Amino acid sequence: MVQSKLPNTSSNVFSSINKLIEESGAIDMAVGKTDFNCPQQLIDLATKYFNNGFNNYAPLEGVLPLRKAISDMVEKKYAQKFNPHTEITITAGTIQAIYTAISSIVKDDDEVIVFEPAFESFAPSIILNGGRPVYVKLKAPSFKIDWEELRKMVSSKTRMIILNSPHNPSGAVLSENDLFQLQRLTNGTNIIILSDEIFESIIFDNQIHQSVARHDKLVERSFIISSFGPLYNINGWGISYCLAPEKLMREFRKMQQIQIYNVNTPLQYALADYLPLNQNFEEVSELFQGKRNYFNRLLEGSLYDIVYAQGGYFQLLDYSKLSDEPDFIFAERLARDFGIGTTPASVFYHEKTNQSYLRVCFAKDNGKLEQAAEKLLQVPSMI
Repeated sequence: MVQSKLPNTSSNVFSSINKLIEESGAIDMAVGKTDFNCPQQLIDLATKYFNNGFNNYAPLEGVLPLRKAISDMVEKKYAQKFNPHTEITITAGTIQAIYTAISSIVKDDDEVIVFEPAFESFAPSIILNGGRPVYVKLKAPSFKIDWEELRKMVSSKTRMIILNSPHNPSGAVLSENDLFQLQRLTNGTNIIILSDEIFESIIFDNQIHQSVARHDKLVERSFIISSFGPLYNINGWGISYCLAPEKLMREFRKMQQIQIYNVNTPLQYALADYLPLNQNFEEVSELFQGKRNYFNRLLEGSLYDIVYAQGGYFQLLDYSKLSDEPDFIFAERLARDFGIGTTPASVFYHEKTNQSYLRVCFAKDNGKLEQAAEKLLQVPSMI
């Protein structure tokens, strides 16, 4: 008899959503798959390294040219210098980086603050390491942190707080005041911050990404996770990175060496060459802001209440004026009867909740956005 280590965790919900989309032939607006190509120059560089013998193991911490390029990029963006030798590690994707950071710090009975809605890997990673997730709900429709509520949830057992900005699934972003509040809350404690910032380069409406890296007092207690996937449309390459002070990175690397050890070598070298001359962050933000604006204009005047994303390429739609069905049922009906695949927001909560939100990915070409909007507008009100 096998006793599950995650008895309250079902199989990957996105696999179920993908299956539903395949069976129904629906337009996929559910999963974070962009319609845009990887830059040709980056493909050419990858091909060069694949063809020129760069096919052995990379160092545990990642190839040095890429770590140096990341160090320079972060210093340019946030005026914060991370030592490429001791404070930067290349990882096999974001989920692995998050799990490794948690496993390097969290022990039995430690408490970890998780803001819900939350990415699905956060809580299981905590539980597998003997910790206990402590859930704090972000208040809809702004999905901002209630700092007074958070202070009540912090205890002597709190070991880590997990941040995610721009936020998945809502698209909300942290403000400068949020970071100051976090600094005040953690001063004089042993609390570690894990900051998931994979959409850091996709920020809208002239806002500035408030990275933990901007704040010295937070940097000294933080793991910062980011990725090139959204920036260069290479999510499938599975290359991310972690920034942390040496004392934390030392523990991170201990965990990584028994979890994966090697990250794809030729692709690391390709990124090391490409990154220094291709940091067009403003262009990337403008592209996705344009997609957000276009899709939302198509839905103007409808019964959907739109939670405008402030960053990233996901946002929520509130369908409560159309139906009082649970979001799982409504999303399934959308896929089977109207041909559009979305993600029910309840999958981002640890308990079943009465949600009326659907997450959509707007990183699509205009034709697909038009098709998706047309199908959404065909849904009649049941109220």
